[in-house]
Amino acid sequence: MELITDPLAHTFFVRAVIAAILVGTVCAVVGTYVVLKGLAFIGEAVSHASFPGLVAAFVLGLPYMVGAGIAAVGTAVGIGVVIRRTRIRSDTAIGVIFVGMFALGLFWYSSISGFVTDLFSFLFGNILSISETDLISLSALGLVILLIVLVLWKELLYATFDPLAAAASGLPVGLLEYLFLVLVALTIVVSLQAVGIILVVAMLVTPAATAQLLSVRFGRLMILAVAIGVGGAVVGLYASFWLDAASGATIVLIETAAFLTALLLGPRTGLVARWRRGSQTA
Repeated sequence: MELITDPLAHTFFVRAVIAAILVGTVCAVVGTYVVLKGLAFIGEAVSHASFPGLVAAFVLGLPYMVGAGIAAVGTAVGIGVVIRRTRIRSDTAIGVIFVGMFALGLFWYSSISGFVTDLFSFLFGNILSISETDLISLSALGLVILLIVLVLWKELLYATFDPLAAAASGLPVGLLEYLFLVLVALTIVVSLQAVGIILVVAMLVTPAATAQLLSVRFGRLMILAVAIGVGGAVVGLYASFWLDAASGATIVLIETAAFLTALLLGPRTGLVARWRRGSQTA
C-alpha cells in the first residue's frame, strides 16, 4: 500500500497524477478516431511541427502552450489543405511538412546562445515537473477538446466510417475534417509536457490500437482506450517515480506492453482467438 500512498505525499506527484489522468483521457478519446481513420502519421507530423512554436514562444517570452498550439494547429490545417487540394500523396505531403517544420525548430533552437534546457525537456517530456499553472491550462484545454468531441461525436463518427454517405446526407465533411485535425493538434499540445514531442504519438495511438484488438464496437472501443490510456499513464508515472526513470518513456513502455499483451492474448487476434477457432473446427 505504501507504494501507492507514499508518492502522493508530494504535491508535485499529485499534480502529475491529475495531469496523467487528463492526458490519458484526451489522448484516448481523440486517438480512437485517429486509429479508425488511419492517421497515426499525422499525429507524428503535428507533434514534431510544434517544436518551432515552442522555440518561438521562448524567444518572444510567451507561454509555451501558445507557441506550440499555433504551430501545431497551423501545421495540421496546412496538411489538410495540401491533402485535399493537391495531387500529392498524403504520406508524402505529411513527411515533407513535418520534417521541414522540425528542422526549422532545430535551426532556430541551435541559434539561441547557451543551452536551453527548458526547451530540450519538451522533446522527451517530464510530467513530474508540471506546475499548478500548467495544470490549470491543460485542464481547460483538455475539457474544451472533450466537450467538442462529446457534442459532435456522431458527426465525427459518420464522417470517419463513410465520408461519401456523410457528405450526401448534408454533413460538412470537409469542415469536420479540418476540425478533427485541429483537435488532434490541440491534443498533442496537451500531451507535450507529459511525454514530449518524440513520444506523444504513442499516447495518441497506442491505447486506441490496443482497444481495437479487444473490441469492434465503437463505444466499447473508446471506453477501453480511455481505461488503457489512463491506467498506463498512472502506472507508468508510479513506475518512473520508484525507478527514478524518465516519466514519458516509462508511460509509453507500459502502454506498449499492454498493446503487446493484447496482441498475443486478445480475443480477436491472440492466442485466445486461435484457441477458440481451433475448438470450433475440432
